Amino acid sequence: MSESPLAAMANQPLLLEFRHVTVMRGEREALADVTLEIVAGEHVCILGPNGCGKSTLIKTITRECYPLAREGSSMAIFGKERWNIFELRSLLGIVSPDLLASCTSDATGRDVVLSGFFSSTRIFPHHHPSAELLERANRALAWLGISHLADRQVAQMSSGEAKRTLIARALAHEPRTLLFDEPANALDIGAQTSLRETLRELAKAGIGILLVTHHVSEIIPEIGRVVLLQEGRIVADGPKRKILTEEKLARLFNVEVRLVEHEGYFHLY
Repeated sequence: MSESPLAAMANQPLLLEFRHVTVMRGEREALADVTLEIVAGEHVCILGPNGCGKSTLIKTITRECYPLAREGSSMAIFGKERWNIFELRSLLGIVSPDLLASCTSDATGRDVVLSGFFSSTRIFPHHHPSAELLERANRALAWLGISHLADRQVAQMSSGEAKRTLIARALAHEPRTLLFDEPANALDIGAQTSLRETLRELAKAGIGILLVTHHVSEIIPEIGRVVLLQEGRIVADGPKRKILTEEKLARLFNVEVRLVEHEGYFHLY
């Protein structure tokens, strides 16, 4: 297969390449004939209302959901169509509400970070983290400034602290791209501000960011491309300032809106 113009322009491999991908959730098409390319290292936001298929897109990338086998349909991650899912997940750092909900309350911050090496949500008796893994987990906690959470149980953390611990978990194995699924859910204003600053630091460090959200205000200035998803279909894809318009967003959310930009952030009213 020849290299796409997008990949050639960026001189980087593709993170994902979807061609006419349809994914069913029960009897419903959660993704419908989606064609999408994202370059590894690119900073992209997938924006859409609740129920539009955003989380299904993330689960399809991570191989929790699979597309229908149809002629002309294909899906590749980092250029490969077949993956050992444990190997794939070592290349993708994932932060999602589902993951946070599955973390047991007595797991410590260090346990949560270490669990990323075992594709679990805590350290179980059959897991035996090596000294190297312990060091990498401690480095990830320190990088985010939360070393003090290493021995604190999740039940004793604020929602913002728990979220940052999940980001440390995602960073511990030095992934090529971070996938954020509705990262600001259940966070207060202070924690949301802290999270946005963390995302900006990660983006400036050169880590690929795929942000999936229904909040325009979560789109950090470093994200240059926005994809609009509605009822499982991509309805717009392009540079942020061309996509984030009052007309397009009113159609997307089916409500009249006023869009304001301030210091690189967009806000809807």
